[in-house]
Amino acid sequence: MLLPEEDVEITSLRKQGWSISAIARHVGRDRKTVRAYLSGERVPGVRGRAESDVFDRFEPYVAQRLRDDPHVRATVLFAEVVGLGFERSYQTFTRQVRNRGLRPHCERCASSNGRAHVDIEHPPGEEIQWDWLELDDTPWGVKAFVLVGALSCSGKFRGWFSDSDDQPHLIVGLDEVLRRLGGTAKRWRVDRMATVINPQSGQVQRSFAPVAKHYGVGVDPCPPRHGNRKGVVEKAIDYLTQSWWRTARVTTPAEAQAGLDAWCAAMADARRRDGSTVAEIAETEPLLALPPVPFPAEVIEVRTVAANALVSLWGNRYSVPPGLVGAQVQIHWRVGEPTIGVHANRRQVCLHRLAPRGAQQTVRLPEHTEALENVVLGAFNTDKPCRRKLNRPPTDAALALAAELIGEAAAADPVIDLDVYRRLVEGDLR
Repeated sequence: MLLPEEDVEITSLRKQGWSISAIARHVGRDRKTVRAYLSGERVPGVRGRAESDVFDRFEPYVAQRLRDDPHVRATVLFAEVVGLGFERSYQTFTRQVRNRGLRPHCERCASSNGRAHVDIEHPPGEEIQWDWLELDDTPWGVKAFVLVGALSCSGKFRGWFSDSDDQPHLIVGLDEVLRRLGGTAKRWRVDRMATVINPQSGQVQRSFAPVAKHYGVGVDPCPPRHGNRKGVVEKAIDYLTQSWWRTARVTTPAEAQAGLDAWCAAMADARRRDGSTVAEIAETEPLLALPPVPFPAEVIEVRTVAANALVSLWGNRYSVPPGLVGAQVQIHWRVGEPTIGVHANRRQVCLHRLAPRGAQQTVRLPEHTEALENVVLGAFNTDKPCRRKLNRPPTDAALALAAELIGEAAAADPVIDLDVYRRLVEGDLR
């Protein structure tokens, strides 16, 4: 195979009148190779096959089958061509189908592959894109959800770790991300998540409409099967996952949140675009001011009461009545309020002040402390333990039962006087 610069050289020498043999000696190539390139039989940079490809014979059949049914599985086609005499591997077959472009493009099934692309202009402050990142494998052993919001113009983004991706947790994450960005864009771009968009109608959910009105924004769903419409946030998630999460040294959700915030400010905002950093571009975006308080959604968390009558919530522990040890309780929190309520059997059993997330505080009510102490002290026993080094030979009742067992097992054996045995044990006989 000749390199492009060698092809240029032999073409130039041929136009100067050199013979093929002289050119071959000059470039150190075989005369047949030089002649093939000069005649156009071979193309520079493309290695010629030493022998004809065995797939050539099967290409017309495979192409026709794929024209008839563009969605037929490769395994089915492979079985068919093997029956027709194809002797290469399945990997070779799929590579040939892929390299030769035999499978037709299906516009309805492929969201963007094979389709023309164009960069969408995003005016400053016009749009913010939202999406969830699901982390199945976490150091704390529980699946985590990260809501990521990215400004479409500057690319600045922030994330919020959550226990769930339901609508109340989504609303909490929206407010947390927006306050980290310093404001909101005029419109929110989301995919067709059921917590925001009605899957049947494609319209904004009636339960989510008050949230958008609270922040004064419009909501734009992506068209069906056009997830690349929100490519800014998708690239942000890919960057976050590979550049931070993959090597993050965190052990709790609180540590993960603090680490993500610090990394976004130090690394993600320092990315350069068109000669400026993301942070510098974001400063020029005219974002809308946020309401003074978040939208008052009600978040419900289910927890199991530990043996010390405490339940864990967002890096802190809260007391409950000791009678609930081992039971499941519901923790209700209305976003923005300073208290949480613990519910059991459909009624509220206690009310606590909400400690800062990740503060590692233990919040106990005095009545819970007193009740737990009474339960623990009530289980104490002040009696002296039993003496372990006493002589306790078989009693008369036990000896009588032993005699019955011996009589049942061997009636023909001589009868043993167990009273003699007892008195011997007790030391009466010398």
